[in-house]
Amino acid sequence: MRERILQTLWFEGIGLVIISPIFALLAGERAGPSAAVLALLSIAVMTWSALYNSVFDSVELRVTNRPASARPHGLRLVHAFGNEATALFVTWPLIVALTGLNGFEALAAELGLTLAYAVYGYVFHLVFDLLRPVGSPVVREFRTAEGLQGEAT
Repeated sequence: MRERILQTLWFEGIGLVIISPIFALLAGERAGPSAAVLALLSIAVMTWSALYNSVFDSVELRVTNRPASARPHGLRLVHAFGNEATALFVTWPLIVALTGLNGFEALAAELGLTLAYAVYGYVFHLVFDLLRPVGSPVVREFRTAEGLQGEAT
């Protein structure tokens, strides 16, 4: 769980740096207010993502006996889009409450953010899992069986 909290903090921090300026440009807003809204959304999503990633990893390990660091690309797509799609139910009401957008406009903004974060999420999680594989006995066995060098963390 500690590793997934670290993963979530890195994901949201880097995401804010990348997505905030794009969101501000497309929304026609100043960077400061846009970044503040996205930071609040980020806190909500961090909480959700830590839970989502932990449950997804646990279910994947039980069903496939494969750690997240060995996740195939197709399942990475399911993971990334699933996380963002379910996070919509957490963040959409917040966008309505924190901005002057009505429900439909907030949904359009949320869908744009979801698409941007899903693409970013796929790349981020792929790199993160390669750099910091989940530290379980299954990972060590997988790394040994595949002839991979280095100690799993």
